[in-house]
Amino acid sequence: MCGIVGYIGYRKAYPILIKGLHRLEYRGYDSAGCALVTDGGNLEIYKAKGKVADLEAAADGKDVSGELGIAHTRWATHGAPSTTNAHPHVSMSGDITLVHNGIIENYVTLRTQLEKRGYVFKSQTDTEVLVQLIEFQQKLRNCSLEVAVRYALKLAIGAYAIAVIDKKNPTRLVAARKASPLAIGIGEENKEFFLASDASPIAEYTKQIVYLNDDEVAVIERGKDLHVFTLQGEEATAEVKEVDVDLSMLDKGGYPHFMLKEIFDQPQVLRDCMRGRIVNNIYSSVTGQAHEVSLDVVLSAVSNHRRELLRARRIVIVSCGTSWHAGLIGKQLIEHFCRIPVEVAYASEFRYSDPVVDKDDVVIAISQSGETADTLAAIQLAKEKGAFVYGIVNAVGSSIARNTDTGTYIHVGPEIGVASTKAFTGQVTVLTLFSLALGMMKGTVDQQEYQDVLAELVKIPEKIEVVLKQNDKIKEIAQQYVNCRNFLYLGRGYNYPVALEGALKLKEISYIHAEGYPAAEMKHGPIALIDENMPVVFLTNHHARYQKVISNLQEVISRHGNILAIIHKDDETVKKMVQNYIEVPETISCLSPLVSVIPLQILSYHVAVARGLNVDQPRNLAKSVTVE
Repeated sequence: MCGIVGYIGYRKAYPILIKGLHRLEYRGYDSAGCALVTDGGNLEIYKAKGKVADLEAAADGKDVSGELGIAHTRWATHGAPSTTNAHPHVSMSGDITLVHNGIIENYVTLRTQLEKRGYVFKSQTDTEVLVQLIEFQQKLRNCSLEVAVRYALKLAIGAYAIAVIDKKNPTRLVAARKASPLAIGIGEENKEFFLASDASPIAEYTKQIVYLNDDEVAVIERGKDLHVFTLQGEEATAEVKEVDVDLSMLDKGGYPHFMLKEIFDQPQVLRDCMRGRIVNNIYSSVTGQAHEVSLDVVLSAVSNHRRELLRARRIVIVSCGTSWHAGLIGKQLIEHFCRIPVEVAYASEFRYSDPVVDKDDVVIAISQSGETADTLAAIQLAKEKGAFVYGIVNAVGSSIARNTDTGTYIHVGPEIGVASTKAFTGQVTVLTLFSLALGMMKGTVDQQEYQDVLAELVKIPEKIEVVLKQNDKIKEIAQQYVNCRNFLYLGRGYNYPVALEGALKLKEISYIHAEGYPAAEMKHGPIALIDENMPVVFLTNHHARYQKVISNLQEVISRHGNILAIIHKDDETVKKMVQNYIEVPETISCLSPLVSVIPLQILSYHVAVARGLNVDQPRNLAKSVTVE
């Protein structure tokens, strides 16, 4: 949540800051602002409520010169969205300015103490407290900006990623982080440095990136080496990583919205996700004349940690939102193929529930961004209790990737749309590979089923392409639901989590209330809601419980429910029973979520567009949830 960009170098800072904010706008879009030390030595602050485009309008025609600047796009926590509460915030003297991502939990106490010393506050934010505290420490100790930042942060309780500049020293920028991501890009020969919440605004200029660790402060000075210190003032190692971001993934590629592009990206990104992880093994027959080809899963994280994974008496999956839904599918996959009991916990509840975790447990943390605050806290707790922690993330170099014992990237490329789509299918794909690899290692997976699942998994991208060809049909169906106020999604087995995910997508971007349920649970409450005005989405493309779902369909039909069914192509039975249906290719049960979720993503998209809503930036949401 919230996006930070900074620049110091030989170029004009403002265009770099604005372009970077546009790339980070998915992290928050309540307000935006930038601070520049101009060519004349002035500190100019421009802020606007709304989007980055509103900031550009506010700065139009004004002095945007200078080669040092910081910028911010906000997701509001303390204080309503407004120009006053927008970042950057400025110290009382007007010399120091700061942008901040995170929450300072003891800001009320700090603010009261500063007010007693004569400090006057203009905003409602916790961030303004931090910039005033830094100035107070600088004056109290007669010290440099970076030392003042270190002392101030020792007094602050909470999470932060900050960038700070002092107009009296226009060749220096100070940055720090704790529980919130911050990346520093190093330009050629240290002539320039770039700062951002993730690599996407930086990748255009350099691949050399340093990710700050918790409780580290960076002193960034034009023309000099980057220096990183702990809060205690000890010099730390600035580990430079080479990050390769596909810049084509950062634009819409001709689609009207990132979300639609990312839905249509799924066939290719799932091929990328599986590339090098599903391999052919060729065996000669006894005669030496014929050849038999089999498939195998290669996951280095599994093979390299054989001992820790084989001793697991239990697996606990921790995640949030869409990743939690993927985890529910992962539970069924792991229990089926590996015969290990699996629990799936909301990360936000796990950390406060006094969980029973020990050294014989494996904790799998799932997160698209790799920066989810609750999931990071769950990881920390699990490691304190001695558990082995396995990460499944998308963002290379993210905090979860760095803090887990091992893990697997889903490699689906940057996901800009706030409502997750391709990350979900990528997570389910990796969980499938993980389950098969571990099951084979344990000897608990049936050999024929192992081959059948892998053979079918490599066909999933082309089956998704078949579903995507129905985009226009789904768009027509969506028009019928534009004015609905409630939805019910029902599925069983592997498709129950898909029902949850379909309902979440509709809620997120169309603002229509929707709930997902196991189909059989409908009778235990939700059936009271069903009438001719209640759309009910049924996931019937499941072999093992097909007849059970048909019975559930009949229960809704008898109450005049308005049914949209996700069906297999040749399912003439359901076609005759329902008002609307969307066909998906047939696949084996454990892989059905990968095809059945696609029409639900498309449906949500078209309902939201028809309602005139911004599907990429739905209200009150942000992409990377770095606060509790």
